[in-house]
Amino acid sequence: MILLVGSFSESLVTFRGPLLQVLRAAGHEVHAAAPDLLARQDVTNTLRSWNIHLHDAPIQRTGTNPIHDLRSLWALRGLMLRLRPDAVLTYTAKPVIYGSMAAALAGVPRRYALITGLGYAFTGKARGLRASIKSVLMGLYRLALGRCTRVFFQNPDDLGLFRQLGLLPSQVPATVVNGSGIDVESFNLALMPANQPLTFLLIARLLGDKGVREYAEAAQALRKLHPNIRCQLVGWIDGNPDAISQAELDGWVTSGDIEFLGRLSDVRPAIAGCHVYVLPSYREGTPRTVLEAMAMGRPIITTDAPGCRQTVTDGDNGFLVPVRSAQALQQAMLRFVESPDLLAGMGRRSREIAEDKFDVHKVNQVMMQEMGLT
Repeated sequence: MILLVGSFSESLVTFRGPLLQVLRAAGHEVHAAAPDLLARQDVTNTLRSWNIHLHDAPIQRTGTNPIHDLRSLWALRGLMLRLRPDAVLTYTAKPVIYGSMAAALAGVPRRYALITGLGYAFTGKARGLRASIKSVLMGLYRLALGRCTRVFFQNPDDLGLFRQLGLLPSQVPATVVNGSGIDVESFNLALMPANQPLTFLLIARLLGDKGVREYAEAAQALRKLHPNIRCQLVGWIDGNPDAISQAELDGWVTSGDIEFLGRLSDVRPAIAGCHVYVLPSYREGTPRTVLEAMAMGRPIITTDAPGCRQTVTDGDNGFLVPVRSAQALQQAMLRFVESPDLLAGMGRRSREIAEDKFDVHKVNQVMMQEMGLT
């Protein structure tokens, strides 16, 4: 029996769905836990159709209340004592920390953690609240990861940083995988839109660390030169200290520089409707939206930052720009405006790289082998 623990119920389908299915296909009894999972009928219907056993996990994804977190730890320990799984796989910060600790306390024989990104505390300058959160997180990671059987990372930069900071003890083995992977059959190659202005697209939670402000600034500068260019934004305002304000978003939309499409349950039509995908993030594990856009055959503009740089070979399937540079971002966008003949070739390369490197089945095969679950 294997138990997966995450912090967001939808992610069990969108990010871990193929892994859950391959675990079942290999003959394992599979359980999954996430906050308020049983209340999400759309998610539970899908998971139950795959014969996954479901459990609620009382984890606050963005909360900082230590009492609540201790309750989460104790509740997860209780769940594991009741289920007695042979292995536990946790992903995202709080499940990794408290799920790994709970698994150790419950005597679970094999404890695996997947670091999908470093989040708010690690992506900006460590001052004030960010510094406090980072200090606490570092201590908790040291405590939790030292009890793991193996830790998976989605890029080599994050692994190097965890080793350097002593968050991952040298005796705990680690494996770098190519992100969460992408189902290249679900995200099919899509023809470039014809007979419409050149369209750029960014899909992200509306956070400063995702480079949303740089995107808006670049869009404003670009549209002064080429007013017919379209710059679209998909996402939502997150309950994060680094969130974009509603007033900022309204200002960008009112100016006409940003077309806000809101939060979409299916991003494929938006990707199919754009010519170039943009993600100016400060740091990622491996950005899922970039992989989706690559699979659909779109050139990419992203930052030369951990997680992002692994998706683009500069000048091959897109362009890399420095972090926090709206000017460099605008110049990269301008290259596609002035040389639209780049679009088709770079888009084809994105698809080829997605198939060769980021196919979800290849990623999951590596994880299954490293966990001894094949």
